[in-house]
Amino acid sequence: MQIMCLGVSERGTWQNMGRGGTPPFDDARGPHAADRRYTRHVTFDRLPFPPPIEPMLAKASDGLPDGDGWLFEPKWDGFRAIVFRDGDEVLIQSRDLKPLDRYFPELAAPLRASLPDRCVVDGEVVISRGGALDFEALLLRIHPAASRVRLLTAASPASFVAWDLLALGAEDLRRVPQGDRRARLEDVLAAAAPPIHLTPATRDRALAAEWFDRFEGAGLDGVIAKRLDAPYQPGKRAMLKIKHQRTADCVVAGFRWHKNGPGTHVGSLLLGLFDDAGTLHHVGITSSFTWERRASLLAELQPLRERALDDHPWREWAEWSAAGDADASGQRLPGATSRWNRGKDLSWEPLRPERVAEVAYDHLQGTRFRHATTFKRWRPDKPTSECRYGQLEETPAYEIARIFGAHPE
Repeated sequence: MQIMCLGVSERGTWQNMGRGGTPPFDDARGPHAADRRYTRHVTFDRLPFPPPIEPMLAKASDGLPDGDGWLFEPKWDGFRAIVFRDGDEVLIQSRDLKPLDRYFPELAAPLRASLPDRCVVDGEVVISRGGALDFEALLLRIHPAASRVRLLTAASPASFVAWDLLALGAEDLRRVPQGDRRARLEDVLAAAAPPIHLTPATRDRALAAEWFDRFEGAGLDGVIAKRLDAPYQPGKRAMLKIKHQRTADCVVAGFRWHKNGPGTHVGSLLLGLFDDAGTLHHVGITSSFTWERRASLLAELQPLRERALDDHPWREWAEWSAAGDADASGQRLPGATSRWNRGKDLSWEPLRPERVAEVAYDHLQGTRFRHATTFKRWRPDKPTSECRYGQLEETPAYEIARIFGAHPE
């Protein structure tokens, strides 16, 4: 399948003032600092509306909706992006209304080659490696050094997946029903070439259910459902997202303080799983606690803090985190700096790894949970030695190349 990206022309000027993707680059020490130096004044006078615009959003649903009148699409795991094109001018806007262009310079030329001369297209910037989406590779792109971005561009080029057409020429399509916008998007993207692609779409609920299971192995995040008769609604949660959710039993090996500061409340618990060699890997966090529960957790975990670092499997990570955010094997560490916010304190307090927590998760990416998990319950009945990767459900990889090469239903 092919993707199409549209660029929007802007009335007046829009000053690029921040980073890309959804990360909140709001700390002066992070990549956004480079963006403050990266300002461009571009006019998009021939488009019906200027950038930036808020993207239409999705709300969580427990399952695929029933009945007729729905359009289903795979849920891509990347950076949300709205592309504006007016002739030679192309601007890629992030979900938080800031420019992504400097992080994905390789997309400008393909967008010009595949998109109409004047258009606005909603979609996602993704990176595919080894037949699956690689979100970690996207995160690496959010870097203040242009030389580093150029290096990563060559090593792991990005693609753009389009799923909605918001403007074409001087015509504002946001009030046009979703079904009609999809048909027009297919027309204008008919000749698009990789790395610009059109997302698969279907009105067949049974096929969407098949996608929900089959596409997960390629790193897709679930399924999106949209009403065929609905307009585009900027800033509104007018779509449904149906995501994978499972449970896993994990070792609790540490915690982070709440942002209010050390000694106040527990912010999150650090989770671990054993591999076949018996090494405990940091796989993510769980932080879904009420304010009262955060306070009681501190007292509950206090006995596990005593002499916790003496034989802790992550004892050396404090030294690694001082040098960067990965150890020699490339593994993410619990004390690593955040790529989303370089000023965020991710220091952690060790706990003796003796307790097991059951958590809900959506899917695994590499050796880590893709998103924060939801705490379900303690498992005092389960030994930590049973908290292994083997318990996790694995979905066979479905090649991204096959998805990109498919045609809409």
